[in-house]
Amino acid sequence: MVSNQTIVIPDFRQTPRVDQVGIEERAARITKRSLKKETKLNGLLLALNMIDLTTLEGKDTQGKVKQLCYKAMHLHDSYPGLPTVAAVCVYPSMVKTAKTALGNSGIKVAAVATAFPSGQAPRDVKIRDTKFAVQEGADEIDMVISRGKFLEGEYHFVFDEIASIKEACGNARLKVILETGELGSYDKVRRASDIAMYAGADFIKTSTGKISPAATLPVTLVMLEAIRDFYYQTGKMIAMKPAGGISRSKLALHYLVMVKEILGDAWMNNEWFRFGASSLANDLLMQIVKEKTGVYQSKDYFSID
Repeated sequence: MVSNQTIVIPDFRQTPRVDQVGIEERAARITKRSLKKETKLNGLLLALNMIDLTTLEGKDTQGKVKQLCYKAMHLHDSYPGLPTVAAVCVYPSMVKTAKTALGNSGIKVAAVATAFPSGQAPRDVKIRDTKFAVQEGADEIDMVISRGKFLEGEYHFVFDEIASIKEACGNARLKVILETGELGSYDKVRRASDIAMYAGADFIKTSTGKISPAATLPVTLVMLEAIRDFYYQTGKMIAMKPAGGISRSKLALHYLVMVKEILGDAWMNNEWFRFGASSLANDLLMQIVKEKTGVYQSKDYFSID
């Protein structure tokens, strides 16, 4: 959705305070929900279509990336009609390999940039990193904020850096990773979310997946409420991506329930919600097969990569 409203940049020192008890109690209540068979199957298929399959290791090779792309397109060929995942996420040096391997599948190529995962690099290096990934064919850029500057209260520095990376993205969508496990409080998660959205983020994302804790239901709830409030204030939709620590189907369904309750049906697709959780794919496949056949398949029937 595109808004014609003029967006007024707020004073980020005055962002809303978060009710810690209320957030954690509401997140806990969501885990008590149960879904009936047809609704559960639809949720499992939807979650599968929302995954960004990821390989972000120093030992990544072209062969490994090609294998991941093959899995993205062929999740379980014994069961035709399954959706594909949303995207494959790699380092900038592997974007061209992934782009070629995915061909006309419709699966996006995302690239981490801006000195991922630490973010400890000069801005000009981060901009070059982003532009290189886009030139190689990346459809989406996952950037990390400068957590040190944020924790020092340098909010305008963080804002300006995100805005400069957004400009460098061109037509690629920008996911801004807050690394919530390093921020220290829900209030700071809310403030970082607001900064990212007002600076031009297309997505806000919890984590790199490289530290613990990564995504949690309460943190994601804080970020979803920030997205809702931003939408009410500006008319602009922002996407959400929890990443790291989501490996079970039951938990993924809890996240989808939360998105539907907070943001509504418009966000219930992979344009506006993603999971950064490669290990989740196989568990979803096992549960989908179980719902369709009544029996579980062995993990040996699913590829590891």
